[in-house]
Amino acid sequence: KTTVTQPNMIRPSAEQSRHTMMALTLCMVAVSMVTSFVIPTPILANASPSMKRRMPFSTSTTQNTNTGISLSITASDASSTKQSKWGGFKYEGYNKPIVLIGASSEKGNELQRLSLALSGALVGHQSQRLQSTLEKLERSQGAGLLAEDDDTIQKQQQDEAVAGISLSAVGLDEEGPFVLDSALIQDLIREKTLSLTSGVLVLDFNHAAFHSTENYNAKEVEVDLIRAMSSVAKQLYEDEGLLAVYVNVQTDDEGGMSIDAKQRKSLVEEEVLIPFSDYEVCIKNEGLSASGGASSMSWNDVEWELQRIVARALLPRPVVGGTGTNSADLTMGMNTFFLSLSFPEVKMAAPYVEQMCQDVDSMEYRVDLLASAKEYLAQSSEDGTCDEDAGSDPRFDILYQQQLLRALCRPHAQRAPALPFAGSGIIDDALPIVYTVRTAHQAGTWPDDENGIQQMFELLDLGLRSGAEVLDVESAWDAMRTDKLLTKAEQRYTSQILGSHHVVGSEVTMDEAVQLFRQCRINNRAHGGKVVLSILDNENDKDQMAYKASIAAAKLDDPKIPNIGLILGEDGSFSRILNPRFTPVTHESLPSKAAPGQLSAAEIMAGRLLTGQISPERYAILGHNIAYSVSPQMQGGAFAAVKLPHTYTRADVETVEEFVEGPIWNDDNFGGCSVTIPHKQNIIPHVDVLTDAAKEIGSVNTVIVKKDKFGTRVLIGDNTDWKGIYNPLQRRLGDSSGKGSQKSVALILGGGGTARAAAFAASKLGLERVYFNRTPEKAENLAREFGGTVAHSLENDSENAESLGAILALQKSTIKVVISTLPATADFQLPEWLLGSDSLPIVFDVNYKPYSTALLLQATEKGCDVVRGSEMLWEQGVGQFELWTGRTAPYGVMKKVVLENCLPPSE
Repeated sequence: KTTVTQPNMIRPSAEQSRHTMMALTLCMVAVSMVTSFVIPTPILANASPSMKRRMPFSTSTTQNTNTGISLSITASDASSTKQSKWGGFKYEGYNKPIVLIGASSEKGNELQRLSLALSGALVGHQSQRLQSTLEKLERSQGAGLLAEDDDTIQKQQQDEAVAGISLSAVGLDEEGPFVLDSALIQDLIREKTLSLTSGVLVLDFNHAAFHSTENYNAKEVEVDLIRAMSSVAKQLYEDEGLLAVYVNVQTDDEGGMSIDAKQRKSLVEEEVLIPFSDYEVCIKNEGLSASGGASSMSWNDVEWELQRIVARALLPRPVVGGTGTNSADLTMGMNTFFLSLSFPEVKMAAPYVEQMCQDVDSMEYRVDLLASAKEYLAQSSEDGTCDEDAGSDPRFDILYQQQLLRALCRPHAQRAPALPFAGSGIIDDALPIVYTVRTAHQAGTWPDDENGIQQMFELLDLGLRSGAEVLDVESAWDAMRTDKLLTKAEQRYTSQILGSHHVVGSEVTMDEAVQLFRQCRINNRAHGGKVVLSILDNENDKDQMAYKASIAAAKLDDPKIPNIGLILGEDGSFSRILNPRFTPVTHESLPSKAAPGQLSAAEIMAGRLLTGQISPERYAILGHNIAYSVSPQMQGGAFAAVKLPHTYTRADVETVEEFVEGPIWNDDNFGGCSVTIPHKQNIIPHVDVLTDAAKEIGSVNTVIVKKDKFGTRVLIGDNTDWKGIYNPLQRRLGDSSGKGSQKSVALILGGGGTARAAAFAASKLGLERVYFNRTPEKAENLAREFGGTVAHSLENDSENAESLGAILALQKSTIKVVISTLPATADFQLPEWLLGSDSLPIVFDVNYKPYSTALLLQATEKGCDVVRGSEMLWEQGVGQFELWTGRTAPYGVMKKVVLENCLPPSE
């Protein structure tokens, strides 16, 4: 044990300490619907030495004249902090704790509250799972960090539901204040005691250990605490690669945060809080009041923002030219729009947000037009440093106002795409933001002298820290600074880069326009390119130049990226109709346009219909006896939400030939179809191309219509059923699928087409497959084609080598997932022995009517995590919509429609 040096420390007795303990090293917080309590965790006298490791405190100090606080950071410490290397955080398979770093207000206790809310959300608010995690921590190497047995606490722990686990790296016990050694935390991570779902680590620079009591003088050890906590923050960020979020609390109510706390926060912000974190959440008074006004945020919005940032941080990195999740191909997809806001303060947009959100897919956050951005520039001296005596904090305000914009959009974000979150969660109300700092010579207002460009890159870095979905990067500026920004974005963030260039006040040739599009690729590092030209007149259809140049440029480089081509001014209005992707728009409800010549999304869509750029397309679901199908309501609702003029109907026919010879299939405006039972195999001869998934699964549930370079119709057969199974399971399994001392198995019940999709999805998840079907021959076919084993019995019979129990024992495997493709009418239930272990499987039933089958009722009663067929329905439907339209699907709308048609009336 490393001793803690505290000069002139007045130590209370052990009995006094027991009753005066605050939040300590490892705080386990159990919360019921009504009450909450903290289980304190002192270092026990009989704990093993490894459990008592503390950061050594030094008593040598230096004085900070700005704050009056002495900070014990040596010259080498300060240097290493300022030149901090980026941490080793990687999203791939991330299964470590998340760190919240900052300084809470005394009244708000923001960091601990946020850690509890995030911890609960990361496990889908499953109290039983949190309780199991708590018990695991008690049995683990961290057992010495838990409180001594206390009958009252034990009773509460049994009676109350655990809602979250907060892990504090700083504490106060009978020996005084301490900071947990980062090496111990790293040990606990490596042995899997601490993980993404085992609790959230907190480094609160306004922890109770900083507050004096009658028997404790905190001022005497304040500097040592700061120094030790800073060292832990640095090591966890740089060496362990933990995902860290700076919770930036700036209350403006008297009494929200003490002067001492504000000074301490100011002291460590530039040296510790910013350099040792990747993302940032800003809080004013939300921690002091639960509700917000019509143009302000609530505490719920703050919790949501933290969860959104974590979800974005754990997304796959965007790939230049890529498709699918977090791709510019969808975000900047066909017939998508972003609205350019021009208000100096975001709250001024509040009266218009509801109407605007109905017509656009993203909001452009024009930082250069904000009043706080101009304050940011005014507070910067010629050498680019910030004037600390200026009083206001425009940096904070720029981040905070972006959060406010998100909060205003949330209730109305019907066109928002899915943002996968840990556990079973999906955030479906996060309207993407395009973060832009437009310079003066690029049709903006930000100064483009040397100091202005330096500040612009600082503000773009803030855009990354805010978790902006799209970062607009002007392609004309300093190559070294641009490279540094993009390298940081590529290594640590998931924002899509939109390379841009504006030509203001002069014309360019077609060849020059093409080269500008190539320049906006920024050496093949941008995910999309945007070129805006000027014309002096509209002779010879000059307003089409940007559109034609975008097409010509796209043929010259690979991989292909979305190109956006526009013409400035009123003469360029038609270019906004011609541009098919991610068009900047205004809105009829706004008092003014962000730029001359801008049109609303409604005007552009009307223009595209009139010019034949888009036409009403016909879609259908092909099947037999499909009156029950919810697909027409789901897909029809999605088309309406994004203002596409398409229709979707039922095609209920006995044979596929009736459909392919009928009017929908042969209509020039046929856009595609869904395919369901009994036609998924019979449709295959009638398509021109099969995707790899459709070939391997052996069935088609989606037909897509494309045109080749000669304008000839090409019919593509695809399968999204497997995505409807894969996506929900992947979210729930996270990084645990296929890993561990025992093999993880998917038990697949049934032998039809959906069972084939289930086998394909299970293989993609890295799960071993065991099949069971009443007709063994069908199960054996699945095993031959997709790999795996056939169980002839679901019993746990060691004497029967073909029983499920014997197979699992032989393979040293455990059931991780059960996927039932059996009809709901079978009333199938699992043998009790499969649901009697500590490690319960996820149970997936593909039937969406009834909402709760006999299998799901059984699994729910036993405490299993369940996936209903309704979730599979909207997940595969989202995949179909995006394949048909080439744009993001309105996830929340499709989910809502399905649930409205599937939920029992009582629910």
